[in-house]
Amino acid sequence: MDDSTTTTFTGKFSDDFHHHHYHSPPPSESDPSSSSHYPSNITYNHHSSRPIKDLPFLLLFLLFVISTFAFGIFASFNKNPNSPSSISSSFVYDIRTDSCIKTQLKASNFNFLQSDHAYIFKNLILILVVTLILSIPISLLFLFSLKHFTKQLVYISLPFFIIVPIFLDIYWFVLCTISHTCSEKFPIGYRVLVLVFILLVICLILWIFVVNWSRIELTVKIIKVSSDALSNNLGLFGVLPGLTLGLLAYFVPIVVFLVFARLNGEVVAREKHGKIVCVWEQDSWVPAYYALAILTMLWSATAMVEAQTYVISGTIAQWYFSKEDSKVTRSIRSSLRNAFGPSFGTICFSGLLVGVVRIVRAAVDSAASEDASGMINLILRCCVNALLSAFEFLNKFTINFAAITGEAYCASARLTYELLRRNLLSAVVVETVSTRLLAAIIFVLSAIYAIVVCVILQAASNLGVDSYFVAAMAFALLIVILGFLVNVLDNVIDTVYICYAIDRDKGEVCKADVHEIYVHLPIKRNHNPSYLNARTPLLV
Repeated sequence: MDDSTTTTFTGKFSDDFHHHHYHSPPPSESDPSSSSHYPSNITYNHHSSRPIKDLPFLLLFLLFVISTFAFGIFASFNKNPNSPSSISSSFVYDIRTDSCIKTQLKASNFNFLQSDHAYIFKNLILILVVTLILSIPISLLFLFSLKHFTKQLVYISLPFFIIVPIFLDIYWFVLCTISHTCSEKFPIGYRVLVLVFILLVICLILWIFVVNWSRIELTVKIIKVSSDALSNNLGLFGVLPGLTLGLLAYFVPIVVFLVFARLNGEVVAREKHGKIVCVWEQDSWVPAYYALAILTMLWSATAMVEAQTYVISGTIAQWYFSKEDSKVTRSIRSSLRNAFGPSFGTICFSGLLVGVVRIVRAAVDSAASEDASGMINLILRCCVNALLSAFEFLNKFTINFAAITGEAYCASARLTYELLRRNLLSAVVVETVSTRLLAAIIFVLSAIYAIVVCVILQAASNLGVDSYFVAAMAFALLIVILGFLVNVLDNVIDTVYICYAIDRDKGEVCKADVHEIYVHLPIKRNHNPSYLNARTPLLV
């Protein structure tokens, strides 16, 4: 986009923003992109009673859950009091009765040896608890910095993307060289090879930043507007972890049922290597229950991820389409009500598809790692990966759109594609540098935190080399927590992009600052210029 177009666009904002919309002509009947089965006024559905969508998938999911709990309760009451692990020591074959009989167990004395492991474990728990507590102010400070000092934070962090990995690489090389044990396990040739390999990876990262340098400024603005949207809905940081904890609490009885299901069986006598021994024989229905319970847990996990995306999208969409001088109330509550109410079938459907795709992709990756050579296997893997990529492309904004409009899954996928196509936008041109940049920032912050923890442990404890392990665990915990924040920001970016597309489609401007940024995202190049002028008056 040239400077004149940008100047004209900014001028129209100052002239027409007080009217809150632009009057764009409706699409003509000859417009190939217009169709009667597409709604002409796509916006956030504020109705408290949305119609129930994708009911068959909701019923199928409930059937899985009810069956899992029903058979689990049956397994709990039908379990054998004898543990399968104690069969060899507590049962012997009685030739007189031709059966296995229980014998008396001799008391065993267990000596729990005190060692340095208890001291290490104590320090590990202490550091993890402190990290968990400090992660709350660190996350809020991180979000505040992204909102008010985005450019400064990004440009200050950029050198650390290179300095920190180089420091860790050289520090490991020197430490391993002076350590007698490490130098024996890793000869000098292997150490140099690892050192050079990591330096090459760092050079690749540097090259990626150089190539994408022109997009850094746009990335900074996108992160800033997304952080502003998220900071206006801080209640999400209480709801989303609550949903995760609820999922874990929901998994607890299923795991207990799986343990009890393992105890459903009997002790039988079997001939083994010419001798009759007592073995545990599981009931025939137990493997089927294991498959049912695991599938239910996988489906529930993917559905919960989609539900979290739905709640984020619904909440941010209400913020986006609200007036500048008004404050949105109960937006999170209404999003939760819609997610686990009328649209829960849509979430279950999306979770099922995502779960199937991940299982298939894992199977394909597992097959690729094995010795499966041959042209046929290569072609099949390419075809499967192409289909999976096509689904991920179509699924990218489906839940975001469903949260905004309340449409069913298939309708949301179709309408999202048409919405982006009508406005010459694409699901593949959303700024992906922001995700990588944020991931690099949280990696640097977590690494600096781990280095500080390691220095404190070296000075204030007697852990020695084990302090590196404790610091690594603190690093992993903090990067997981900050990664959750980045994932939320990614969903916010996608939601704002869809809301921006809806604004373009209607010729309105609900958030002027968003339009000033997102209008610079690239558009499709294979477009009809006259169609662009007819459908996107904002760029005239």
